[in-house]
Amino acid sequence: MKPTLFLLAAGMGSRYGGLKQLDGLGPHGETIMDYSIYDAIQAGFGKIVWVIRRDFEEQFRTQILAKYEGHVPCELCFQSLDALPEGFKVPEGRIKPWGTNHAVLMGKDVIREPFAVLNCDDFYDRDAFRVMGKFLSELPEGSKGRYAMVGFRVDNTLSDSGTVSRGICENDEQTHLLTGVVERTKIERRQGTVQYLDENEEWVSIPDTTPVSMNFWGFTPDYFEHSEEYFKQFLSDPKNIENLKAEFFIPLMVDHLIKTGEATCEVLDTTSKWFGVTYPEDRPGVVEKLAKLHQDGQYPEKMF
Repeated sequence: MKPTLFLLAAGMGSRYGGLKQLDGLGPHGETIMDYSIYDAIQAGFGKIVWVIRRDFEEQFRTQILAKYEGHVPCELCFQSLDALPEGFKVPEGRIKPWGTNHAVLMGKDVIREPFAVLNCDDFYDRDAFRVMGKFLSELPEGSKGRYAMVGFRVDNTLSDSGTVSRGICENDEQTHLLTGVVERTKIERRQGTVQYLDENEEWVSIPDTTPVSMNFWGFTPDYFEHSEEYFKQFLSDPKNIENLKAEFFIPLMVDHLIKTGEATCEVLDTTSKWFGVTYPEDRPGVVEKLAKLHQDGQYPEKMF
């Protein structure tokens, strides 16, 4: 069974100032997700699923889905603030969605096969899809609790326009299994080395090849059941109710399953270079890079 590509498209880019998902950045008006979908199909993925907000469904169907008809099966699911387990309600005053793993949960009724999850407004490059497609397609049928994460080399994920947030990964050098992810919200190249600002407000240097999470994960369908159960624990914690911006993140879920022994997560090395539009100032550089990829023949003039 071919794996599914699950694209997270429910959020707005607060730092970017608009719907990055629909921004035509390629030389022929391609969005970044066009490249992800093209690369995924080349890597053997057989279905595309998006999670979006229902209030831009019509625009999404017209502007995005229509172009893929005849190329690959597509489905939509929707993230909403009130999509909660039975017995739970939205805390008064909360307007922020529940985060990336809540978005993933929205796919439980349409995904039955191994699947990859990623952001639709990040350019991940072809090799990342190759390594993830290979991992998912080679899983024995009925596999459970065997997950993966594309571990980008931190130097390949930086922005020229400011600091970035990345999940810095710790993994077993022999098995390549993830042992932990620590989210660092300020990472940049300083004085010739990659550094992050730690909890003591001190800059710490790390090797350029340190693997980081760019939110490109691979799961088997049992992940939905685990997520439903752990989301209930998340919602039962008073501090997550009092904090109206608390989020149920994918790394939080994966870290829990690793620590309880319910799952393993292999870190897949890739030579891919990430880029994206974290800041408005990043846009011209992204446009230039995509144009060059077409000029070099990596992508055809018309992908869809």
